[in-house]
Amino acid sequence: MIIDKIENAGLYTGISERIKTALDYIQNTDFSIMGNGNYEIEGDTIFALINEYKTKNANESFLEGHRDYIDVQYIVEGFEQVGVVMLDGQKAIKEYDANDDFVLFTEKHSLVSLKKDMFVIFFPDDLHMPGLKIGKPALVKKVVVKVKI
Repeated sequence: MIIDKIENAGLYTGISERIKTALDYIQNTDFSIMGNGNYEIEGDTIFALINEYKTKNANESFLEGHRDYIDVQYIVEGFEQVGVVMLDGQKAIKEYDANDDFVLFTEKHSLVSLKKDMFVIFFPDDLHMPGLKIGKPALVKKVVVKVKI
């Protein structure tokens, strides 16, 4: 997992060309004029999901993991906490769905806070539970760029 401010994105562009493309897209796109939906960047290799939602309690959510895609999550507006834990042999509560590239878990996790203009990169070993409230529910606009491994 990598967590940072988008102004520091250049520090991570050497990881891979696809992650560089994802970070460039985030830095060079005006998300304030874009609505919820799926946006193609490079076919099914790199694409963006934009979503607005209210944050919730951790007991209303599950940890998720991915095998085929890396998540680059960017907070456009608002703030949230994300539950995180490393994948280390935990038993899934919902087996892997290859069509949607996710598996679900319930595990003890740590919390990290994200606010406007911050991003986090989740790799396949990073189980994550996004969209958790800090105090009371708040509106969040987030971009998730999916990067095929």
